[in-house]
Amino acid sequence: MLIHKEFTIEEIHSKLVEGIRGYFKGCKMNKAVLGLSGGIDSAVVAALAVEALGKENVHGMMLPSDFSTLHSIQDAVDLADNLGISYNVVPISEIYHKCMKALEDVFKDKREWSVTEENLQARIRGTLLMAYSNKFNALLLNTSNKSELCTGYGTLYGDLAGAMMVIADLYKGDVYELAYDINRDGEVIPLSTLTKAPSAELRPNQKDSDSLPDYDMLDPILYEVNEGGKTFAQLKKEGYDKGLVERISSLVGKSSFKIHQIPPILNISSKPVVYKEKCLL
Repeated sequence: MLIHKEFTIEEIHSKLVEGIRGYFKGCKMNKAVLGLSGGIDSAVVAALAVEALGKENVHGMMLPSDFSTLHSIQDAVDLADNLGISYNVVPISEIYHKCMKALEDVFKDKREWSVTEENLQARIRGTLLMAYSNKFNALLLNTSNKSELCTGYGTLYGDLAGAMMVIADLYKGDVYELAYDINRDGEVIPLSTLTKAPSAELRPNQKDSDSLPDYDMLDPILYEVNEGGKTFAQLKKEGYDKGLVERISSLVGKSSFKIHQIPPILNISSKPVVYKEKCLL
């Protein structure tokens, strides 16, 4: 479902492609790198980058961990093959376990699994992506969406790293609509990428819905707050589910500090993600 009401999906598609092209021209750069997870967000960003820069100028990095599923790796490979881009597969499990070993004396009795272990994986990936960026003079494209940014579902210095955020002004519903538009003339983004449940794959059997409300409930409320200019208190008065609104309000409030540290966003709307005190009420 298209969440943004101001534009058609064709207009969004065109704006993003032209935005990438213009940003790279302004930076006097022509090469891009991004992490390919097998998920919908990185698939859409890769496809847009190829359209904007040419397949010869886009490189994918697949960085599987202990928790990456074989079908996600295959989806990423199939995407790269469909787009005709170069890629590397660099497993991060050994690096991750060495980091955890090095931290044993630091963590001492606090060795139970937590978000720390999840974020460490994301930050290892960010480090490796930036290493490629530096070595090959390629700008790192970030693949976070607006739903994630608003609720803090991202790791600073990890999957929030990059030279530009390509789809950070698109809600998750918009990303799916854009993926189907990219596939309008044939399969570019694998069908399994479009149909599987979103997951960061940072712990066993993880799903986005473990941490966030379902996107079909989350996105409309975020849209009312960001684009509609309403407060969460107003939404409760208007009849939105109180528990759901309070949960989303809490997520937004706790994560607002991250907004101050994100890369430049490729805006398509007049209401990009910014920290607004009134949005937290």
